[in-house]
Amino acid sequence: MKLATRYILVLFLGMFVGAAVILDMGVLAERDEPPAAATAPLPLEELRTFTEVFSRIKSDYVEPVSDKKLIDDAVQGMLAGLDPHSAYLDADSFKDMRVETEGRFGGLGIEVTMENGFVKVVSPIEDTPAARAGVKPGDLVIRLDDKAVKGMTLNDAVRMMRGKPGSDITLTIVREGVAKPIKITITRAVIKIKSVKSRMLDPGFGYVRITQFQATTDKNLLEAVKKLETENKGPLRGLVLDLRNNPGGVLNAAVGVSDAFLNKGLIVYTEGRVPDSKMRLSATPGDVLNGAPMVVLINGGSASASEIVAGALQDHKRAIIMGTKSFGKGSVQTIIPMSNGGALKLTTARYFTPNGRSIQNLGIVPDVVTEEARITKDETGDRLREADLARHLENDTIPATPKDAPKKEGSQKDATGKTPAAQDYQLQESLNLLKGISIFKAQGR
Repeated sequence: MKLATRYILVLFLGMFVGAAVILDMGVLAERDEPPAAATAPLPLEELRTFTEVFSRIKSDYVEPVSDKKLIDDAVQGMLAGLDPHSAYLDADSFKDMRVETEGRFGGLGIEVTMENGFVKVVSPIEDTPAARAGVKPGDLVIRLDDKAVKGMTLNDAVRMMRGKPGSDITLTIVREGVAKPIKITITRAVIKIKSVKSRMLDPGFGYVRITQFQATTDKNLLEAVKKLETENKGPLRGLVLDLRNNPGGVLNAAVGVSDAFLNKGLIVYTEGRVPDSKMRLSATPGDVLNGAPMVVLINGGSASASEIVAGALQDHKRAIIMGTKSFGKGSVQTIIPMSNGGALKLTTARYFTPNGRSIQNLGIVPDVVTEEARITKDETGDRLREADLARHLENDTIPATPKDAPKKEGSQKDATGKTPAAQDYQLQESLNLLKGISIFKAQGR
């Protein structure tokens, strides 16, 4: 497994409140030479219009506005008009992002995106104040304390939701199926993310859940499997890998997790306009399970890096993918440091599964569609997907996938994030499937 680290590759679908975007903190470098487009003639007529607008605001706007604010807002608007995942990070936001890659940070514990000028919750993080307070995927945040969200940038809203651990913030939320806005007061806390959790389901059958892909997730996965084998007093007969509600993370970690279960072959490749955006990442010899059967659980909250893992294991027929259709984010963002201390988070490539599938707007369709049976659609609302985001990238490839899975989904965990298999229909079904495969293998079929 080899990954170019000229830039930082981001595989999250939104921003974390407190956790910003977790990155591959490899080599932080700018291009040795500017891209070819930067040497093209400047669009003088368009720049003249920009200058006229800038000058008119400076002279006629009802209140004085600093040059810095106008330029920063112009840059933000330029990136916001591209796609939902490109953004400008000022020096403070970029610093926060780099610090938060350690997996310990202050905040609420929700992953959010922007929709129609409001903050929309993609997923609350397990075992965090937001999850315990009852924040749900799809919630639309319209006010933060007494301030309206409409008109804020995503960075501004996220920065306002962060704060000193122990302090409170009240979110006013619009939720589908609820007539009136809901007010939820959340106490900020230091969030500690444990990306890998594991336990035995039955003798011989293990369970590993990855909540998000951090820099050490692949290493933690190997440790978790070893621990399960020790507890089992021997090799596992099967493993459930749970990627439900995992919004993504570090590309290296996603490749490493895939590599842990594959002996050879392509894991993922990326294509973009510049040479640094074109990569092919392959597996190295060694399967941590020695060929034991696997089931990978996904749902509409499984995005980006999660979809890379599910897609690779599906294409190589190494695992059976079970659950409901994933989010469908098939683009890669690169963090490009700027000379002023800030950075661009810019969409620079699309990624493809080993068989050449782009999941952009489509998602990974499970081999076995298994819906969450405990909660109805009316209780959860439709889950936000990449195709629902404004200005999402279109998928210009012809999908070679079966019909879309039904959209109805629900939560698979309780307040502790440790739902027993017997209370989790999807997990129970995956365990039953593993047992069936194990029996067939034992009989030599």
